[in-house]
Amino acid sequence: MQTIQAIIFLILGFILLIKGADFFVDGSSSVARRFRVPSLVIGMTIVAMGTSLPELSVSVAASASGSNSLAVSNVVGSNLFNLMVVLGASAILSQLSVSRDVLRRDYPFSVFCMVMLLALGLYGMELTRGDGIAFLAIFVVFLALMVRSALAGRSEENEEGGDDAQESGSILKDILFIIGGAVAIKFGGDWVVNGAVVIARQLGVTETLIGLTIVACGTSLPELVTSMVAARKNELDMAVGNVIGSNIFNVLLILGTAAAISPIPFLRENMIDIFVLLAFSLLTWIFCVTKKQIGKREGAAMVALYVVYLIYICLR
Repeated sequence: MQTIQAIIFLILGFILLIKGADFFVDGSSSVARRFRVPSLVIGMTIVAMGTSLPELSVSVAASASGSNSLAVSNVVGSNLFNLMVVLGASAILSQLSVSRDVLRRDYPFSVFCMVMLLALGLYGMELTRGDGIAFLAIFVVFLALMVRSALAGRSEENEEGGDDAQESGSILKDILFIIGGAVAIKFGGDWVVNGAVVIARQLGVTETLIGLTIVACGTSLPELVTSMVAARKNELDMAVGNVIGSNIFNVLLILGTAAAISPIPFLRENMIDIFVLLAFSLLTWIFCVTKKQIGKREGAAMVALYVVYLIYICLR
């Protein structure tokens, strides 16, 4: 692929990402209202899974081809980008209130996933097939709990007389918006990453740095665009749920699938990045617990910390 083609793919990819996110959020929020499912649950399941498609495709392809270190770098880098840039940028755009369920259940579980990943890495410097299968089993339990939460939320709305919240319009249209948006997000993310990788290689950037920066950030563009669109449309629970759900999916589903295909060795740099991810997770959790929200100043601080981390990995 020539440089001009790479730039064209980059531009087209961004257009697909932005329009796909618009359709995806509209369709998902409409389904949430139609079936009286809390936006947080929709964000942590349908939206999070849809925006995690690029990470899944990159990590599984890397594992199948034997480039397992790229799978770890992609997931850890994507989770760092999701946490600090996606949440931070969304908070700058619109102050994010954090619900009680996120503080007591969802965020602690996402931190637990990071601790588990760090512990397994320190124990054997490898994610074995058994570890991958265990991750997938935990993911199934997590998904079942999310479905249970959705049903409970729907029952509560029914008891409160939620008939007025019934969404008008066609359910088929909502489904087409979700599917079409997910497809646009997937291909848009792929085109942005592929175009950026080609340009970076022609500029002499190393494969390792590409994996930690361009691929990780590029595969997280769907989360960034979707959460910012959700925040702009005042779907704040969906914006938060998308990030937390995506980070959980990335560790349990994506690394679990990649490790089940082929064991994943950890490098020393991977352990440092996982430790940084855990530290940033705890810091953001403190922001949420102390103020029950992520404000514009906290969002700006999160983005600034990510820039510092980015400078560090470029220099190391």
